[in-house]
Amino acid sequence: MNFPKVGSNIQIHSYKHNGLIHRIWEETIVLKGTSKVVIGGNDRILVKESDGRNWRTREPAICYFDSEQWFNTIGMIRSDGIYYYCNLGSPFTWDSEALKYIDYDLDIKVFPDMTFKLLDEDEYDLHRKIMNYPPAVDDILKRSVDELISWIHQRKGPFAPQFVENWYERFLQYR
Repeated sequence: MNFPKVGSNIQIHSYKHNGLIHRIWEETIVLKGTSKVVIGGNDRILVKESDGRNWRTREPAICYFDSEQWFNTIGMIRSDGIYYYCNLGSPFTWDSEALKYIDYDLDIKVFPDMTFKLLDEDEYDLHRKIMNYPPAVDDILKRSVDELISWIHQRKGPFAPQFVENWYERFLQYR
C-alpha cells in the first residue's frame, strides 16, 4: 500500500458510522506519512461540512493520525499557546483520494496549560442509538477516551513538549 508522500498535499475526510461524509479538510501538507502515523500541517484551509456550509480554519495547525489509536489530534497554534482538538474516531485509512476516518462524535479540547474538557457526550449518545454503534465500538471508544487522557497527562505523542512547534517548523519549509 502506498502512503502519502512527505511534502504532498492531501485532503482529510471524516465520515460518520453510517458511511456518510461528515467533513472534508481541503489541504494538508504531509510532514510524515507511514503505515503507522501521518502528521500533517495546514493553515487557514477550507473545510466543507456535510450540510453544505464552508469555513476556514483560523490558525496554523499540526494534525496527528495514528493507525493504532481510535483518536486523532489537531494542535492549533494560537498567540496564547497551543490548543488541541482531539477527535475520537477510527484509526485512519489512506487511499489515493484522501486520508479517511470515522468520527464518533466525542471530542476532547486541551488548553495550553494541558487542562482539558470532554465534549459532545450528548451527541455521542444520540448517534450511538440512531446509528446502532456496536457494543464493541462503544467499549473501544470508552477505552480510547481513557487512553487519550493518559497521553495528555503523560505529554505523550502529539502532546509532548515541542512536538507541535517542531513539526510546524517543518511545515513552514513546504509553504
